[in-house]
Amino acid sequence: MQRAATVAVALLLAACATPNTPNATGNAQAEAGSRGDGASAALPLSAVASSSPSALFLSSTAAAPAGAAALPAATEEAAAPIAIDPLQPTVRINLDDVAAQTDLWARVRLGLAIADLETDHVRKWEQWYASRPEYVQRMTERGGRYLFHIVEEVNRRGLPTELALLPFIESAFNPQAMSSAKASGMWQFIPGTGRDFALKQNVFRDDRRSVLDSTRAALDYLQTLHGMFGDWKLALAAYNWGQGNVQRAINRNQKAGLPTDYLSLSMPDETRNYYPKLQAVKNLVARPEAYGLVLPQLRNHPYFISVGIDRDIDLARAAQLAGLPLDEFKALNPQMNKPVILAAGTPQVLLPYDNANRFVRALQSAKGPLAQWTAWVAPKTLKTAEAARLVGMDEAELRELNAIPPRMLVKAGSTLLVPRQAHRSEDVAEHIADNAMLALSPDLPPLRRVTLKAGKRGETLAAVAGRYRVSAAQVAQWNPGTSVGGRFKPGQAIVVMLPNRGATKARAVAQARLGAPAEAKTGSKAVARAKAKAPAVRTAARASTGKRIQKPGPTARARVPQA
Repeated sequence: MQRAATVAVALLLAACATPNTPNATGNAQAEAGSRGDGASAALPLSAVASSSPSALFLSSTAAAPAGAAALPAATEEAAAPIAIDPLQPTVRINLDDVAAQTDLWARVRLGLAIADLETDHVRKWEQWYASRPEYVQRMTERGGRYLFHIVEEVNRRGLPTELALLPFIESAFNPQAMSSAKASGMWQFIPGTGRDFALKQNVFRDDRRSVLDSTRAALDYLQTLHGMFGDWKLALAAYNWGQGNVQRAINRNQKAGLPTDYLSLSMPDETRNYYPKLQAVKNLVARPEAYGLVLPQLRNHPYFISVGIDRDIDLARAAQLAGLPLDEFKALNPQMNKPVILAAGTPQVLLPYDNANRFVRALQSAKGPLAQWTAWVAPKTLKTAEAARLVGMDEAELRELNAIPPRMLVKAGSTLLVPRQAHRSEDVAEHIADNAMLALSPDLPPLRRVTLKAGKRGETLAAVAGRYRVSAAQVAQWNPGTSVGGRFKPGQAIVVMLPNRGATKARAVAQARLGAPAEAKTGSKAVARAKAKAPAVRTAARASTGKRIQKPGPTARARVPQA
């Protein structure tokens, strides 16, 4: 019987090969549109190792999907550990099931439920996609990794399957996509909206890029918007433009006695084109032959399963144990910001079927620490040189590894990525894995308060700011009751905060340009000397105030993701 069980396992593993799954390289990049965590408990490795080898398990849905069946009770001791999906430990995959052999695109077509939109905008985008078959091929092949999981979630919630196609227009199904508006991931969440829907964003991970978490959050958000507007086209417009903007557009039309449907609202061009893009993709999926396109074949079973981990592990080590190229591992686990996975914050990784089993078996026999990196929390505000000394690193390496610019202080409570040494061998605690942050401040000399007086003609805040190489907003902050575009009255006291080393020279400049300081007497010898030396002193004072901080300029946002 033991031998029969082993043969059954071997046959099952052989059946788990997926020749029709998407290309594993997936290196294409995508620009994204703008947008505005569900953690799942993982089985410990001990549970994985002792589980029955009777089946491979699929990920992420509560109900058993097509090609799945309830797991029978184990009757034999496992000959070798096999991957158990901690998100669905009681469901197994049967790739011989007829439903598992169904074309996934047919399943998508069956669930299309939103009334079609027929406009010039839709026709324009149909032509755009149809004229770029290579783009469509790359985009749909890459999306094939994730589409089964998304369709499962959409079906489980009873939603129209058009929503499963939304990442095609948001990010071209690139989970690493980042827009100029800082929207990230397949579903393009901006930071604030991501936090609203429990997507953790910290030093070690950004769950806006997580395949499982971002899908859960996006569908939660879309259901919320549909509940607000009662219409999927308006809900999708709000997903792109924001619910407040859509509601205001509806209110304007109501006041004007106009219709409030999607086509009747006044919207920016990007939002006006947003749903037509989705409709165009829907049309291509529904009738690819009508546009001269051939969609890649996708089977109705998962591309990946979830595998529990209970030890911190380097990304490169995890990929090596799974037998995957690092790029492919990252494509399935794109939320990692650092080269280490903290088990306390990310208790499972996603892997293709056969790689999942290889990973579990290799992990069980792995010797020594799995991670060469760990987290270190700064006990106080430190110079980077001091922080590097405390953790036993070169300062330049510490700054490069943690993206710390020159001449910055690491503030107390900040979390840095550092080498895992013999005295720092324990795994990172959950409160650090979930809340790790990096806060920096300029490494500048202490500031000194200098009080000046405006001259007989007064002085603008902008002029004072320009003279001392600070911002007008800072001058306004130091002088309550003033505004950025305001002006000081003649003789009014002006407060500026300057580095200690430049305060004396700055006072001399002020005396020469604005008049005497509040605590000095007009006509004194010091004022006369300052006036005589004003040009030279002014130059020195400006040099002492440091460099002006430059803000990045705006960048144009791509309207169509690039595969």
